[in-house]
Amino acid sequence: MAMTFSTFIMTLAETIQSENGPNLAYLLRPTSPHGKDLVKEFRNPTRETLTSRYGGCIESPWDDIAIRYVMVTTHIARKRAGEAFNEQSQLVSQFFRYFINNTGWTLPALFSMLRDLRDLAFDADNYAKYNNQKSECMESAAGVVVKAFSNCMTDRTSPPSESRKWGVYYVVGLVLKCYFRVKRISLSKNILRALNANPDIPPLSEYPRSHQVTYRYYLGMLSFLNEDYNKSEQELTLAFYQCYIPAHSNQERILTYLLPLRVLRGHLPTRDLMDRFPVLDELFAPFIAAIRAGDISAYDAALDKWERRLLELNLWLTLERARELCIRGLFRRVWVATDQSTRIPVSMFHCSLRLKGIDVSMEEAECYVANMIYQGYMRGYISHEKKMVVLASANAFPRVADRSAPLP
Repeated sequence: MAMTFSTFIMTLAETIQSENGPNLAYLLRPTSPHGKDLVKEFRNPTRETLTSRYGGCIESPWDDIAIRYVMVTTHIARKRAGEAFNEQSQLVSQFFRYFINNTGWTLPALFSMLRDLRDLAFDADNYAKYNNQKSECMESAAGVVVKAFSNCMTDRTSPPSESRKWGVYYVVGLVLKCYFRVKRISLSKNILRALNANPDIPPLSEYPRSHQVTYRYYLGMLSFLNEDYNKSEQELTLAFYQCYIPAHSNQERILTYLLPLRVLRGHLPTRDLMDRFPVLDELFAPFIAAIRAGDISAYDAALDKWERRLLELNLWLTLERARELCIRGLFRRVWVATDQSTRIPVSMFHCSLRLKGIDVSMEEAECYVANMIYQGYMRGYISHEKKMVVLASANAFPRVADRSAPLP
C-alpha cells in the first residue's frame, strides 16, 4: 500500500515518540520504498508550497525535515544530484537541532543520513566532472560530518550506555573517507587530534567491530602515507583480523596495503591466501615470484607493467623499495652455491647480476654488495684489496624481519 505524506508524518511522529532509531533511519532514507510514493504524490513540489501547506503539522524541526526529505527524493528521481545533495545537507543540519538535545537512540538515523549525504556528494561531484563543471560537494559533506563529530563528542548529560559518544568512531571513519576521496588527507590530523584529546570516550575495543575496522584501516593508511610502516602494519593487521569474513571487498582493500608492508619485512603471502583474492594475486604474484627466485629483471618488468596502477594506489615507491629483497635473494643463492663460504669474490656477485640481465660493471656490483651490507641484508665486509666479500660465519643472511638496519 502506498504511503501518503500525511501517513509519513504520523509514522514519523510515532517513531520519534517511541525513540526507535532504526525505524527513524528507515523513514528518512531516500531509497526506502515510501520515497517513491511521495514523489508520485507531489509531482513537482517546491519547498515553499510544501511549507505553506504542511509547516507546523509536527513539532519543529521535524516539519522542515519531512519537507526536505520530499525534496531530496524528488531531486533524486529527477536525477538532480547537486540539488539533492543541497537539500540533504540542510536536512542533516535541521536534524542536528534535535540530535544535540537527545541521547544515543538517534545514532542509527544520524549514521544513515550521513551515509546518504556522502553518497549524494559523490554523485553530484561525478555529474559535475562529467559535464566539465566544478563541484566541491564531497568537501562540503566532510564539513557537515565534522559537525556531527562535534555533536557526538560534546554529550555531557546522557547516561554512559546511551551517550552520543558511541557514534564517535563511526563518524570519524566517515570524515576520513571524505578527506581521502577529495585528497585533503592533511585535514585528518585535526580530527584525530580532537579525538585523542578527549579522554572521556569509551575505549575503541568497546565499539562495534565495523567501527573499529574502519578507524584502524584509515589510521593504518595515514601511517602508510607518512612512511611509518611499523605503525601502519600494526593497524592494518588488526583491521584485517577484526574484519568480518563475508566482507571480502573490505579485506581486499586492507590487504592491498598490508601485503606490501609484510613483503618489506620478508613475509611472503601463502598460495592459499592469494587464491582467495584473485585481483591482488594478479597484481602482486609477479613481484612475489621474482623475490622468491631472486630475479631482478622479472621484478623490474613487473614494476614497468603495473606502474600506472601502483601509482594510483600509492604503492609504487613501496614496491620499488622491496626490490632490495630480490637482490638479497640473488646474493644468497650465490652464497649457497659456494657451500656457504665466508669468502666470496666480488666477481661472483657480478656474474650473478649479469646472468639475471642486470648489465653493470664490477664497481657497480661492488656497490650493490656494499648496499646490502649497509641495509643489514648481509653481515660482513668487502676487502677492496683482494676484491673479496668476507661474510660472517654465522647468520650471514639474517631474516629480513630481524636485520639490524631499520626499515627504509
